[in-house]
Amino acid sequence: MSTPSVSTARKWATLAICALMALVPNIDLTALNQAIPHLTADLAPSATQILWIADAYGFALAGLLITMGGIGDRIGHKRLLLIGAGLFAAASAVTAYAPSAELLIAARALLGVAGATLMPSALSLIRRVFTEPKERTMAIGIFSGVAGLAVGLGPVLGGALLDHFWWGSVFLINVPIMLVVLLAGAAVLPESRNPVPGRLDLASVPLSVAGVLGLVYAVKEAAAHGMEPRVAVAAVVGVAGLAAFLRRQTRLDEPLIDVRLFRKAAFSGSVGTNMFAMFALVAQSLIFSLYFQLVIGWSPLMSGLAGLPGALGAMIGGAALAPPLIGLLGRAPVVAAGMAVSAAAFALFLLFGVDTHYLVMVGPMLLSGLGMGMAMTVTADTVLATVPKERSGAASAISETATELGGALGMAVLGSILNAVYRNALELPAGVPPAAATAARDSVGAALHAAAALPARLAGQVADAAKIAFMDGLHAALLCSAGFAALVAVGALLTLRGVPRVIPADDGDAAGPAGRDKVLAAEL
Repeated sequence: MSTPSVSTARKWATLAICALMALVPNIDLTALNQAIPHLTADLAPSATQILWIADAYGFALAGLLITMGGIGDRIGHKRLLLIGAGLFAAASAVTAYAPSAELLIAARALLGVAGATLMPSALSLIRRVFTEPKERTMAIGIFSGVAGLAVGLGPVLGGALLDHFWWGSVFLINVPIMLVVLLAGAAVLPESRNPVPGRLDLASVPLSVAGVLGLVYAVKEAAAHGMEPRVAVAAVVGVAGLAAFLRRQTRLDEPLIDVRLFRKAAFSGSVGTNMFAMFALVAQSLIFSLYFQLVIGWSPLMSGLAGLPGALGAMIGGAALAPPLIGLLGRAPVVAAGMAVSAAAFALFLLFGVDTHYLVMVGPMLLSGLGMGMAMTVTADTVLATVPKERSGAASAISETATELGGALGMAVLGSILNAVYRNALELPAGVPPAAATAARDSVGAALHAAAALPARLAGQVADAAKIAFMDGLHAALLCSAGFAALVAVGALLTLRGVPRVIPADDGDAAGPAGRDKVLAAEL
């Protein structure tokens, strides 16, 4: 079934609106980290509530991505995106003015529900309007580059706002942007959906939510508290839920996701590469959030500005380098080269010390962002290019879910490595009170806080010891990231081998399950 063409102006207007969908949620997520100390002073949440304030958004987002991708394919991604944008604006306003920790957690979860509608819908709309392969790759590169830039802009905007306004201001900036999306999107965006939508299998929804949410929760909690009984239960629920979900999808005429897509090397290889690339990328976020503030002692705003070279590199790698390099080298070599560049940059990070000059850090930050931008643009484009348009929402949701899981795994594993090495390497001077010593062994932040209450000479010794031990832990995590990125580079060469440089637009056959089976058989 052919798709009506879209004018050039409408194509790029659609991309601009979709880019806002990549910008706002990522800024919101990173800005929250800086707002937590301020909202803690205002709302006085418990330690458990602080964790839920930080995690509610990510849990709701990860758990509902697959469901929202399937819903968008059925009701239309324009409609779903506009609904999600309105919900995101309303939830942002509630979050900004939340009078209690309980309401703030609920509002953050609502933000996650809204966020789950945005990314799959935005990518599906890009796939809908950019039918020419080279243009599509460029559009995906711009979209991915904006997402990478947003990660760097979040701390900058958050720090600037918190210097002048209350903590809720970091969420309130979402409201006018989403209102622009609603007005412009209603007028500009074309609709993108399956012309013959099947019935949504309601039993698949709780299975997918339980599977993904159980795994993400288990990974995060295991890293923080070890394999406690509740963590083990969550892991079992996650594995069982995901297994039941996948089994059910193979038996449905209209599945929420078509698991046969994973038989395609291009699809499964791209999704896997995205997942494990995000695992390695977490190392850079550790550097920005901890190194600049705790070791060097910069303010949140200065730390955010210092991290911009990595975000700028991601935008250049995704939007400017990846599209032409695909034509020159092919998809597998570009992904492998990007991950190899990132691995080299992570290795260069090992040269960082307590007194390293900032200018020495700029080069490795640029390189790591450049490599990740190249790799993740190619994999995102390959995922969208290898499925018919009517399945682009579900395919995008699978890719985004894998990315969320990869980020959770990376933070859990690398964070655990950093903390374990820190505790083993920490050598406190004689004379430190037992309570202060116990606090210092918990984390570098706790060590610096405990040192502030000690006599000046002893405080300086404790702070220096904590910073040195932290650098040992950070180097160990970075070394693991470098090795992991190198393995992903090799894996990309194997799994993406044979994927053509130019993947023609495949609109599939919207004539119902039988037509889609013919399309899939031809693809396989």
